[in-house]
Amino acid sequence: MTSRRAASILLTVLGTPTRDRKAERRAAVRREILDAAWAIARESGLTQITLRDVAQRIGMQAPSLYTHFDSKMAIYDAMFAESWAAYGSTFDELRTELSPDPRTALHQLFRHFYDYAIADHPRYQLMNERVIPGFEPSAESYAPSQQVFAQGHSTVTGLGNITDADFLIFMSLLGGLVNQHFANDPGGTRVTAVLERAVDMWADAVGLPPSPA
Repeated sequence: MTSRRAASILLTVLGTPTRDRKAERRAAVRREILDAAWAIARESGLTQITLRDVAQRIGMQAPSLYTHFDSKMAIYDAMFAESWAAYGSTFDELRTELSPDPRTALHQLFRHFYDYAIADHPRYQLMNERVIPGFEPSAESYAPSQQVFAQGHSTVTGLGNITDADFLIFMSLLGGLVNQHFANDPGGTRVTAVLERAVDMWADAVGLPPSPA
């Protein structure tokens, strides 16, 4: 074998990443656990998740779950983190597509979160409501929500002469309409139909100019 050929083989070997099959399998099982937990939450409610039920759904013994999550709260923690991370990804995309018109952009921002929220009630509850006794997200899992809030704050307040108090009212209006949807019109469009009016009322109050005709 020539030295050039040997060098070529060596470079090929060195350049080929070694798969960590154990880590891949562990990640796959972790994904199965979370998918099972979400399925239970959507069928029966967030508070009805048990380690036993999760284990049964994926063909494991409940004690085996502890090699992946040290408690049920750890499962909730991972669910919380991935919910906010997923929203953050869609929000990043939205910000690149916002209209240059402030009022139109405001409507886009409002509707984007509203649609994400009403698409999955248990996910919204976990992200924004204290429905699980004793659950507090870890600092690591809480970080994506803080990042989204900071980005949302800077985006909305950057649309005009909008104060922190104005932003608080904006968020309260948004959350209130989401809650109205779930409480009084789940699956319906009655609340959705008034979104534009609600946004325009807030925009008028903070002095955003009307959108061009």
